[in-house]
Amino acid sequence: MSECARRLLIIDDDESFRSTLTRSLTRKGFIVSAAATLETGLDSCRQQKPEYILLDLNLAGQSGLSLIKPLLEEAPNARIVVLTGYASIQTAVSALKLGAYHYLPKPANLVDIIKALNDDAVEIPENPEQSRLSIQHMEWEYIHRTLAEYDGNIAATARALNMHRRTLQRKLRKKRASGVV
Repeated sequence: MSECARRLLIIDDDESFRSTLTRSLTRKGFIVSAAATLETGLDSCRQQKPEYILLDLNLAGQSGLSLIKPLLEEAPNARIVVLTGYASIQTAVSALKLGAYHYLPKPANLVDIIKALNDDAVEIPENPEQSRLSIQHMEWEYIHRTLAEYDGNIAATARALNMHRRTLQRKLRKKRASGVV
């Protein structure tokens, strides 16, 4: 692929996930721009004209599905992959009907994401149970989202979570499941 053909836009409100994914995909040769909201995502799409777009389904309480058509109007050949921690067959079908290219439940590892960006076959899990997150992963996501809300302040995050600061620090030291972005 040429350099132009590897331009990618990530639209995700989870700052830690977005920055980790940005670094990982940049190392894989993509030219990555990132946005945290529907508005900034659409603005970035207008400016960058990406060939690939990774779109979070839930953007700070707003549906990423509402952004699919406007994104495709700005970049008609873009391959949009919807990423979500709230996977369901209904949302997968809705995303694909609106023009998304692929749909991946979180956690998704880098190999799955790159495959979804390039793969021509879409697979929707037959059993929604397979796409449910583990309790440990949901806790990890919630802790990191709250930490981002408090700008990385451990003490404020611990108070918000009604958790002892040392307990929070111990949980933050634990590594995310192997291979998960």
